[in-house]
Amino acid sequence: MEAKAARLSRVEMTEMVLPSHTNPLNTVFGGVIMSWVDIASAISAQRHARSHVVTASIDAMHFLAPASLGDNVVLLAQVNNAWQTSMEIEVIVQAEEPVSGERREIGHAYVTAVAVDDYGKPVPVPPVLCETSEEKKRSEAANRRREARLELLKGKNSD
Repeated sequence: MEAKAARLSRVEMTEMVLPSHTNPLNTVFGGVIMSWVDIASAISAQRHARSHVVTASIDAMHFLAPASLGDNVVLLAQVNNAWQTSMEIEVIVQAEEPVSGERREIGHAYVTAVAVDDYGKPVPVPPVLCETSEEKKRSEAANRRREARLELLKGKNSD
C-alpha cells in the first residue's frame, strides 16, 4: 500500500459556542469539546484511510483553558502515524474570539482510530508519508505513545 502525505489528512473544523454547549459559568462543557474532538479526528482518519473508522481510544485529553459563550472553537486535526489498521490523530483545540479573530490553545488530545469495512472488521491503512521535520517528530512521538498504550492494554488483559 502506498504511503499518503500527512498533510492530506488535515482538518480544520469550527464550532460556535451556543448556550446549549455551556455550563452555569457560560463556558463549554468538557464533554462537548470531547465530542467535537472525536468528530474532527474521525474526519482526519477517514481522509487518510478512505474507509469507515471507529474510535479506539482518546488519550492525553488536556483542557488548558475554557472557551466561553460566543467564542468559536477551532479544532485542528491531522494523522501523526498509521500502523496496520490503526492511526493516531492529534487534535489541537483553540478558542477564537469572533470579532478580533485572536486564537488561543484551550485543549489538546491524541485519538486512536481503526479503519473498518462495512461489517466493522479492521482493514489495512496506508503508512504516513512525513514531508517535514515536524511531521517526522510527530510520527516518532506517536510511535512512543502507541507503545505506551499497548503496554497499558497488556497490563489490563493480565488482570
